Order: sequence, then C-alpha cells, then structure tokens
Amino acid sequence: MITDTGKIVAIIPARYASTRLPGKPLIDLCGKPMIQHIYERTAQAKLVDFVIVATDDIRIMEAVENFGGRSILTPTDIPSGSDRIAFASKELEGISIVVNVQGDEPLIASQMIDEAVMPLIQDKEISVSTLVKKILSADELKNPNIPKAVIDRFGYAMYFSRSPIPYLRDRQNIDEWYLYHDYYKHIGLYVYRKEVLNKFTTWGESLLERIEKLEQLRMLENGIRIKTVVTKYDTIPVDTIEDVGKVRLLIEKSQRS
Repeated sequence: MITDTGKIVAIIPARYASTRLPGKPLIDLCGKPMIQHIYERTAQAKLVDFVIVATDDIRIMEAVENFGGRSILTPTDIPSGSDRIAFASKELEGISIVVNVQGDEPLIASQMIDEAVMPLIQDKEISVSTLVKKILSADELKNPNIPKAVIDRFGYAMYFSRSPIPYLRDRQNIDEWYLYHDYYKHIGLYVYRKEVLNKFTTWGESLLERIEKLEQLRMLENGIRIKTVVTKYDTIPVDTIEDVGKVRLLIEKSQRS
C-alpha cells in the first residue's frame, strides 16, 4: 500500500501492448522514453500532489523507476485506461481526487491538468470533469479518431461521438459546419472523485461505449454528469510512427528555443 499526504493523484495508465506501436510508452523521444515526458509534464501541474504510472509490464515499471518516478504494476487483462487507474488507486490511501492522464500524450501541458482539476475543487457536487477544445477545421470535424462532444448551456457533456454532431441540417456542405456552429473535440484527460471512479469499474462496458468505442459514455449511461472545461491548449497523441516523428520535431524545437 502506497500512502501519501496529498489529496490529488495523477495516474498515467501505460500499457505495453499496442496494435500499431508495441512498447509505445518506451519509445525514445529525444533521449527520454515517452512515459518520462508525460510524467515530468504531469508533475509540473500545480494542483497535483503526486504522480503514479499504472502499467501492466515490468519493463515500463523499471523505466519509470530509473528516472525516479513512482509506479504500480497492474494486471494485463484490464479493459480500459480508467479501469487501470481505478485498480491502481485502490493501492493509494488519503486520496480524494484521481486524474487520468493518457499514456500517449507526451506534449500535454501541465496547465491542462490544472484546468481539468479546478471544477472539482470549486464545486463539491461535480464528480467528473474533462477537457474539450473548439474544432477549427473540417478535417478535425470529420476525423472519426477525434471524438466530438456536445455540451449543454451549463457546461456539462450531453453526448460524445466519433461522428460530427450536432448535424447542421441547414448547411449541406459538412466542410463548412464548424464556421456556423461551435463544435468541440474531446481531449481524453479525466478527473474523478475516487468513489465515482471505483463505481465506474463495477458497471461493465455499456451499450453506447461498445458501439462508439468511447469509455466516457459509460459514465453518461449510468447517470454521471461530466463537467467540461474548454481549453486553448492542444496535444498530439502518439498513435502511429508518423506521430512519433511529429512529436520529436516539436520537442527538438522546444529544446532549441
């Protein structure tokens, strides 16, 4: 059992197996494994008390320990990132809020984490929060790999989909939709109250979650409201070898500046 006096923990789920990029967390990015970039950026968040990597592979665990990080070994058959951090959070005492930082976001800004955490600090009635960003191109709107979020007037998510929603009936050219209505893409950074995260793992995969392959829909289907925060920051998740090249160039550029 790991104990800590902090109340807010950021957990980075890091799975070794990947269809397109096996061993993705250990990919070298300008002299550091990707998981180290994510860990160090997460640790810079002002509202996070400490950071843990939740991994299913001893090689990732050893890499984290080599750069001075903290990690927890989890089973390999855990179905989602949220399920993995829920498993890891049970090893932590004195924690009230858990931040799920995706294990493929080496360019994540620490400010994004603070933005997502703040609603749960300010309002005890909010149990889950996440980030969204305004869509600025037709390519983003039409890309099924970029989930879209529909938000109500109070800033809560109504639905998430891989499709361009809402459907702009009066504009037939989908390439122009984002010019006439505010569309938002979902950034997969989640903040949970620990008790809600633990409930999440007991529900099992929901129908809409299975259809869309979006785990946040499990929350909505079980009556949990998700508060959204509109951020100006953006990230490049690493899913392909092409993404690796893009991220390396951006890191090299930042190191030179």
